[in-house]
Amino acid sequence: MTSQTDVRLDGSADLRTEREATPGSAGERRRPPEAGPEKGYDSYYGRPVLNEPTWQEHDIAGYLFLGGLAGASSTLAAVAELTGRPRLARVGRVAALCALGGSFYSLIHDLGRPERFINMLRVFKVTSPMSVGTWILTAYGPQAVCAGAADLSGRLPRLGRAATVGAGLAGPAVATYTAALICDTAVPAWHEGFREMPFLFAGSAAAAAGGLGMLAAPLSEAGPARRVAMLGAAVECVAATRMERRLGPLAEPLKRSPLLRAGEALSLAGALAGVTVGRRSRIAAVAAGAALLAGSACTRFGIFRAGMESANDPKYTVQWQRRKLA
Repeated sequence: MTSQTDVRLDGSADLRTEREATPGSAGERRRPPEAGPEKGYDSYYGRPVLNEPTWQEHDIAGYLFLGGLAGASSTLAAVAELTGRPRLARVGRVAALCALGGSFYSLIHDLGRPERFINMLRVFKVTSPMSVGTWILTAYGPQAVCAGAADLSGRLPRLGRAATVGAGLAGPAVATYTAALICDTAVPAWHEGFREMPFLFAGSAAAAAGGLGMLAAPLSEAGPARRVAMLGAAVECVAATRMERRLGPLAEPLKRSPLLRAGEALSLAGALAGVTVGRRSRIAAVAAGAALLAGSACTRFGIFRAGMESANDPKYTVQWQRRKLA
């Protein structure tokens, strides 16, 4: 007598024999119903297939937001420095310094011990987003600190200018590498959004940096900040829409996230207000900048929560794998 074993995606095995395959035969055992999305057979007793990431929301979501703000602010500061806008450049440098400090605090607090970050510098692995990201931060951090410190102290202006340009060149990598970091996990909503996530993070970071520039810089120098904010908000919304359409049912946690919907609305409203009434009214510019900052924060926290929801519900793991195999 021959037998074969069918291993399902949920890890269960269905042992079948020729006798079982023949209806009405003696000793026939009832086979379990075929597992399928429509019948709800997603995992044993509906338990999660994946172990939930141990990342804390206030640490990692805050790290995603602050890291993006730091990188984009450095790039905006470099543009302002090279185009003769000293007060906008100062806003970008100081914002990058403060956001970098906050992001490092969030990262170290989640790691538990500061030496764990140092230990990651012992190797460089190009296939590991965490390893690459660690070295990006190591190259970017000292330049951002030097640029901010030189500006606040008024000393070593030439060194500060060079550091501003250097940090600005590394800024886009700092703002987007966290997208590759979360997409390299097994969390369904993050992993399958790898195509659009870097653009979404880049747009969100640019909108936040532009919003902060509009909020803190004078109207006469805030032109680049307004344009960056408008471009960033547009890229963020287009990337989010494309990702939700491509993921189909897997995008349900993203679509029903109130934080993501609020983030899109705040970003678009802030960008539109900034390029219209924000050109002439200081009050409108401050309100638009605050809306852009809040929108970017909502987007990062919304992405984090939606990913956790997709990891906790087994249907987003099992059904998506069945769909791809079909």
